Amino acid sequence: MARGRPREEGIDDAVRVAVRALLTETGYQRCTIDAVAARAGVGKAAVYRRWRSKAELVFATVIHPVELEPPSDTGSLRGDVAAVLAVIQSSLDSVELRQALPSLLADVRADPVLEARFGEVFLGRERGYLVQMLDRAVARGELSRRPDPALVHAILLGPVLTWLHLFTETPPSGGLAASLASPLHAAVVALGA
Repeated sequence: MARGRPREEGIDDAVRVAVRALLTETGYQRCTIDAVAARAGVGKAAVYRRWRSKAELVFATVIHPVELEPPSDTGSLRGDVAAVLAVIQSSLDSVELRQALPSLLADVRADPVLEARFGEVFLGRERGYLVQMLDRAVARGELSRRPDPALVHAILLGPVLTWLHLFTETPPSGGLAASLASPLHAAVVALGA
């Protein structure tokens, strides 16, 4: 039996629009729960029922929601790696995230409770997403065993995050995800050998 009131998608959408607007206009520090609620035309309680903190709200709005769609099954590990890299790139490539990421990461690291929640909710879900991809590759015989999902996570996330948020070069002409797919596929295969 479901408990509590059902979620109203209109409120969720209004809050997400407010977060994106505030991040662009005022930056992460001034994007408070009070400001988001006022901008969205909802009460603070409605925001806190959905997200436990500003950091969680911002992450879920500009990077990815708590629930993730299953990773694409392209029929090959190389194709799956390319598809996952494209998802990572699209998740990390926004003006709002550029505004928020340094302070968001600082907030998460400064609070052990928030850091543990992020590990459980976001990193845990991302790794579960990768486990699905890796297990398919094992079943197809492309990997002899499932490599450590944390290592695969770092291998796939690190280069995209670095390129988009630390480097100033424009992405390669063939696209960042496509350019990284072959070398990162090789790294995943080496881990699963």
